[in-house]
Amino acid sequence: MEETETRVFLSNEQRQLEEEPQLPRSMVISLYLGYFLARWGARTWEFSVALYMIYLWPNSLFLTAMYGAVESGSTAIFGPIVGQMIDGMSYVKVLRLWLVTQNLSFIVAGGSVIALLLVPDLKSQNFPVFAALVVLTNLSGAIGVLSTLAGTILIERDWVVVMSEGHSPDVLTRMNSVIRGIDLSSKLLSPVITGFIISFVSLEASAVTFAAWATITVWIEYWLFISVYNGVPAVLQSDERRSLRLSSQTDIASHGNMRILERISDSSFVNAWRNYLNQDIVLPGVALALLFFTVLSFGTLMTATLEWKGIPTYIIGIGRGISASVGLTATVVYPLLLSRLSPLRTGLWSFWSQWTCLLVCVGSIWVQKEKVASYMLMAGVAASRLGLWMFDLAVIQQMQDLVPESDRCVVGGVQNSLQAALDLMANLLGIIVSNPKDFWILTLISFATVSLAGVLYTVHLYRIRKHLFHLDKIPLLNNFFIRNHSTN
Repeated sequence: MEETETRVFLSNEQRQLEEEPQLPRSMVISLYLGYFLARWGARTWEFSVALYMIYLWPNSLFLTAMYGAVESGSTAIFGPIVGQMIDGMSYVKVLRLWLVTQNLSFIVAGGSVIALLLVPDLKSQNFPVFAALVVLTNLSGAIGVLSTLAGTILIERDWVVVMSEGHSPDVLTRMNSVIRGIDLSSKLLSPVITGFIISFVSLEASAVTFAAWATITVWIEYWLFISVYNGVPAVLQSDERRSLRLSSQTDIASHGNMRILERISDSSFVNAWRNYLNQDIVLPGVALALLFFTVLSFGTLMTATLEWKGIPTYIIGIGRGISASVGLTATVVYPLLLSRLSPLRTGLWSFWSQWTCLLVCVGSIWVQKEKVASYMLMAGVAASRLGLWMFDLAVIQQMQDLVPESDRCVVGGVQNSLQAALDLMANLLGIIVSNPKDFWILTLISFATVSLAGVLYTVHLYRIRKHLFHLDKIPLLNNFFIRNHSTN
């Protein structure tokens, strides 16, 4: 009897596998390759712009901090609107807007940087022109980052979910891990390539290479993504549903004129935030965003502090590379962990493992030897990247699973806007506490913010599951429960 049931179960499982539609491998590769090209350009600019600004205004972080404020501020303000715009356009229009705007903005930014670098004394000779070119660099760079946000929302929050529909949950998990791995690989490798060009050729050559990359790859990226759009039926069907939804919304909006207060309440910005706050995943989203309000990463403030403490630049570079490599392992460990736990509980374990690693950074405050304290700080940050990126993947997958298809782009825009706002606050905090001697204050504030994020996520999990741990599944406690049950 058991053998018969086993054969029936296996035959049903095989039939499900046969009936399950297979994703065209070539289309998946095209998606990954197009996303790689887009992320490589964005990550190259993210790394290079700080070096350009420091070169243009030596011994001061003013231009670097100003660019960071402009970029973060624009994303914080316009992020929800970008999400609403994407939700109100067809996939093809979003692709054109994203790729053309991003690459054109980066070409303009690269060109203005080249002009600034070719005339080293421009600041003293003609300050108005110097200021105008710096403003042009900031604005074009910020627009490029905003358009990059549109692409991130489209691919990570929409297409990946649509393409994995009708397949086992492992397909979505695997695609999420590969997408995150592509981004982290670009974050790791593009600074290395750019650093070689700057070290062995010149800053000007790196700017020319960046502008040329944006000019050439825009056509390749568009061809790859359009191939995916036309080659995956699920994407075409999702676009058709989107068009029907948009046409019905247009008919409703065309009846009558709204009063001023009604227009404000129904504006893109306010409506996007209202939509976000009504989602079931608002607490995990806020918890993820709070992790951007920190100096405990290999960013500008921590890097400057390490240099001030006498840590060699190449050591800082190696630390950054190790940190990115640890983050990459998250894309391998996350699917393994998810095979045993739900995304909700995976996020809990991932978060508190990250928090535990950051205790090393807090402990470094009380270490007397500066270099030992610095190495502890770097080690704690690098080790924490595994939990950080697994938590990021867990929250993103929860958003993909729980946010309705019609709200994915809007929610993604607000989420990125919230993250940018907290990143901006971290930069402003660095301006207020600007003395490297006081970095311990920033460390404690960052750790407190991370702890708050952990509390929020834990509260969310408890509200959903009504408990935090399965104590009976821990081997030692399980034996205790068994003995206790047998005596009773």
